[in-house]
Amino acid sequence: MPGAPRPSFQAKLLSPVQWPAWLGVGILKLVARLPRHALMAVGRGLGVLIQHFPSRRRHIAEVNIALCFPELSAAERAALVDAHLRDIGLMMMEFALGWMGTERAIERVPVTLEGLEHLEAARAQGKGVLLVGGHFSHLELCARLVSRHIRIAGMYRRMDSAVFEWAVLRARLDYAAAMFDKDDIRGTVKYLRSGGTLWYAPDQDMRSKDNVFVPFFGVPAATITATHHLARLSGALVVPFFHRRLPDGRGYALRLGAPLQDFPSSDAAFDTARVNASIEQMVREAPEQYLWVHKRFKTRPPHSPEVY
Repeated sequence: MPGAPRPSFQAKLLSPVQWPAWLGVGILKLVARLPRHALMAVGRGLGVLIQHFPSRRRHIAEVNIALCFPELSAAERAALVDAHLRDIGLMMMEFALGWMGTERAIERVPVTLEGLEHLEAARAQGKGVLLVGGHFSHLELCARLVSRHIRIAGMYRRMDSAVFEWAVLRARLDYAAAMFDKDDIRGTVKYLRSGGTLWYAPDQDMRSKDNVFVPFFGVPAATITATHHLARLSGALVVPFFHRRLPDGRGYALRLGAPLQDFPSSDAAFDTARVNASIEQMVREAPEQYLWVHKRFKTRPPHSPEVY
């Protein structure tokens, strides 16, 4: 199987400088062993602390939400910022469960999945599938949940910590068919051409030379054109992947949308705008669960003022 190999353990990972990272991995493993109701209760408590703790991230979320939801009143925007900051506490627990949770724990997570017929139709055509999603708080957990029904691969960016890179990549490869570094275009295209299904989230400002400025909630956003190019080179269908956390502990709702029609076109910017519009639709279904603390608009069009 192509993609990143299962990482082997290296002695340098035991260096004292790595001990704090090992402590973090150990905490994640312990947290992931909690019963789900206790895990989420811890996440809610942590979220309250995050909401009230002064942070630069609050300012980033405030700017993003003001730009993307100008129709909301000041009070409504403030409430959405608070809800999102509380959601980050749940995000930390969901990352722990998605990465380090046992199969038995994952089996117990309530989940609904709709739209499998779109995947089956693509396979009947011999097509690969790009599952295009967004950076939501529960993306890692939902990737693992959907992998119980669909054999998927993923694209990822290497972590700064060697310990977390080793631990998380091993964890992902326990449930993913393959993991591709974001720069491994050749391997990714080959996988898609073979009929594989790849989960991909192109909604962060990567400051790449392949960016184009296209609208996201009506705001020009630097967005990578990789979805267009991967679909063009591989012939894969682009299928929107919706996922959201349901209230009251009712689990998660996953949905595969219909493939984007006439995609790719000859215009990379036009196609990238369509992808952004699809992700915007996902965000509107659960706005507090989107990753607003990311500087989505840090790269600005020429002569435009900085927003952060």
